[in-house]
Amino acid sequence: MSASGIIDLVPASLRREWSLRGWYPDRSVYEMFAAHALRQPDRPAVVSPTGSVSYGMLLDAAHRLAASLRKRGIVPGDVVAYQLANSWRSCAIDLAVAALGAIVAPLPPGRGRLDMESLLRRCQARAVIVPPSHGDVDLCELVESLRSSLLSLRVLVLDGGCREGWSTFDDMLEGPAIDPVSLPAVDPNAPVRLLVSSGTESEPKLVAYSHNALLGGRGRFLQRLHPQEQGFRGLYLVPLGSSFGSTATFGVLSWLGGSIALIPRFDTANAIEAIASLKPTHVLGVPTMLQRMAADPLLARIDKSSLVAMVSGGSVIDSASIRRCVEAFGCGFISLYGSADGVNCHNTLDEPLELVLRSVGKPNDSVCAIRLVDAAGREVGAGDIGEITARGPLSPMQYVNAPELDQRYRDADGWVYTGDLGRFDADGYLLLTGRKKDIVIRGGSNISTVQIETLATGHPDVVSAACVPVPDADMGQRVCLCLTMRDGAPRPSLNEINAYLREQGLENNKLPEYLRYYRQLPLSPAGKVDKKVLTAEVAELGNGPGFRIAR
Repeated sequence: MSASGIIDLVPASLRREWSLRGWYPDRSVYEMFAAHALRQPDRPAVVSPTGSVSYGMLLDAAHRLAASLRKRGIVPGDVVAYQLANSWRSCAIDLAVAALGAIVAPLPPGRGRLDMESLLRRCQARAVIVPPSHGDVDLCELVESLRSSLLSLRVLVLDGGCREGWSTFDDMLEGPAIDPVSLPAVDPNAPVRLLVSSGTESEPKLVAYSHNALLGGRGRFLQRLHPQEQGFRGLYLVPLGSSFGSTATFGVLSWLGGSIALIPRFDTANAIEAIASLKPTHVLGVPTMLQRMAADPLLARIDKSSLVAMVSGGSVIDSASIRRCVEAFGCGFISLYGSADGVNCHNTLDEPLELVLRSVGKPNDSVCAIRLVDAAGREVGAGDIGEITARGPLSPMQYVNAPELDQRYRDADGWVYTGDLGRFDADGYLLLTGRKKDIVIRGGSNISTVQIETLATGHPDVVSAACVPVPDADMGQRVCLCLTMRDGAPRPSLNEINAYLREQGLENNKLPEYLRYYRQLPLSPAGKVDKKVLTAEVAELGNGPGFRIAR
């Protein structure tokens, strides 16, 4: 058990085997980054529209922040939570906390009071770092209102402005730097970061990752995305506090010694302009972000020659969107299937486009092995559909303070059960076929929302699509299709959309009964389409006939 009380549920014999195979560095993320910084102090670590921060500058900031945190009582095993817009400051916090042997818990911006309270209580945060506000939410007031019920919380840090009872981030950065010799020896198998996983639970989950799992798992997968590791410059459109964003500090900087490019938050025009000005080799985003950018006329007017690949993760992307992205961005496309719960499978740049369109690549056992099982947990035969389970160097330690989740989703051999369905083709490539819970149950029949979304996005004027259930007294649930269209494109009626879906082969009993248009689909804090918001918004449609609602 670590100093934090977090235990590793993956068998120790497997961790030792992965280490002996050279799949783990057996060094801390801070040690790995510091080695890069000493070797290449002037190399850009983080670039943004407002300037560049070198490896040497970032290491100095991490040392100053580590000294300030230690002065305020942070010790090995403590949890430091933060919620910040994307900037180099997040990277400095990650490295400073890791250097102290503590654990960082980034919370993607946009989490409301209930989620913040749940996450801070579950991780037993000792310190929290936030800006004064996010949108119309006063984060200082929110944290202060929770403090009486969060007995572990002792250190409050404000990034911007000042407030009684709070330290300021700027003051912490201006203090003296810590002497690296005084830093504790850190076990690379100890926890260093907690990842937020929304899943299907009523409250978000927290998943604990060790130094080795982040570096030897999430870090090493990046090596396959670019032939020259240190030439990697990834533009992160997703929040660094998300699971997808966890590869930035610990993967790109600590493992590869590359650079990350950032904009504070996703905006289509700013993201496109960042490609032109920051010259990334890779752009990492969720499907909705890439779909919006590919549909924007501005993209055709910028220099995209630096791009090696677009990397799509967070949720399934359809083949029509992949084709549009390849044409619009003029580079390779990598579809990443992964999650905070410990799953990773992705395409590589040497695979033909037709393979990328239908699969998410071949599992790499040195990062994450995948097997497919039936309802009884038995491995299914070749070509058969089964639930995707995953285990490997990437595997996290456990769910934080949630033994019921460990019992529900993990077994004694270290396999995590994803709830996703898939099958292997004859060549060993993984094809995703749906999700056990991503269905609408209409009149006792299970309808895959992914199937409808994939077909709808194939429409030449549709940018993105999402299907959600509408409660119905007669059928239990009915299907509502939510769409965004290209600028200036007409909005087809429900009958016209269903005619198109029938032409694509969708059965009549799966056709949507409601249609709703959005200028932009709402996104969750992690950047995915927020189906909980959509479901709440369409809930009242069941009281009337099926019709189009324009928005």
